[in-house]
Amino acid sequence: MRLADAVPAEPAPLTAPSPPGLVPPRLSVIVPCYQEAANVIPMVERLAAALEGTPWEVIFVDDDSPDGTAAIAKQIAARDPRVRCIRRVGRRGLASACLEGMLASAAPYVAVIDGDGQHDETVLPRMLEALEQGRAEIAVGSRHVAGGDAAAGLSPLRCGVSRAGAALARALLPVRVADPMSGFFMLPRPLAEELAPRLSATGFKILLDLLLSAPRPLRVLELPYRFRARAAGESKLDALVLVEYLGLLLHKALGGAVPLRFLAFAAVGAVGLVVHLAVLSLAHGALAMGFGAAQWAATLAAMTANFLLNNRITYRDQRLRGARLVRGLLLFYLVCGIGAVANVGVASLLLRDGIFDWGVAGAAGALLTLVWNYAVSSTLVWRAR
Repeated sequence: MRLADAVPAEPAPLTAPSPPGLVPPRLSVIVPCYQEAANVIPMVERLAAALEGTPWEVIFVDDDSPDGTAAIAKQIAARDPRVRCIRRVGRRGLASACLEGMLASAAPYVAVIDGDGQHDETVLPRMLEALEQGRAEIAVGSRHVAGGDAAAGLSPLRCGVSRAGAALARALLPVRVADPMSGFFMLPRPLAEELAPRLSATGFKILLDLLLSAPRPLRVLELPYRFRARAAGESKLDALVLVEYLGLLLHKALGGAVPLRFLAFAAVGAVGLVVHLAVLSLAHGALAMGFGAAQWAATLAAMTANFLLNNRITYRDQRLRGARLVRGLLLFYLVCGIGAVANVGVASLLLRDGIFDWGVAGAAGALLTLVWNYAVSSTLVWRAR
């Protein structure tokens, strides 16, 4: 066979016309949602009013809400081709939902907006105009520039947290952005697809992930809007979201060299060490239990704490429940037990051969255990479904 025969021919250009009366969307609005059944219909109505005259579509990305969010979106989609729905089963997370929605779009531009009605959809046409005119690569709905306001939608505590988080982010960002924690923004779809492989896609702050993942500073235009009070549903901001946010900043500060999950796993391990020492002190010191028995009790307590925290934080999007939780705990005990044996073996070998002193040998064994526990836990205990 000649080499020329083995090379596939270039695909023929797509020249098939659109169906009569159907105009392809110029803008896809991505709405990540969980437990937002009451907000689906109002969201579609508001988008239709705000984007009148612009070919648009909305993609609801629902993380298998038990309140029927996806079912309502699909009922509307059955009679309105501008409405689409992606129902995700077995995976969770706002950032990954936004990314999945953007990658499912074929429109030239994609926007992200919350499904709870707090973002002002009337700003979308101005965002689109700015991008089409080349005035920016990302248009951001901002609460912290002149004309913007967050007072109606955030409590004083959440306002303080938002501003503190924004200040931390600005220290890392290569461009000045007043509201890097905004969840309301728009960008060209080709840019989203270019950045997608670089994203951690973990946590709640997808805009910050995009800005920190870009290989060059992006041109950002912030447009003011007034953050509304929640129309329905409950806020998803909790302490774990803040932990994920800090983890994302650390991950990006390290240049993405260390996986975000590994950082979270290591942080949980540090908490487990504190639990281990506390239980050991209580059992051996206060309760006068023999050291061997106290050490086993402390080890079991630390492994249990590590498992529950990892299930809640590190693998939040793959959280185990019910029978799978019990099975996962037993498997985690086994994984950590093997890791402990490896820890002692490696440390003892390095110390016996005189390669390192006891401190370095112990640290090397602990590092091996951490890597082992993380790798095996990710592939066996919390393996993706």
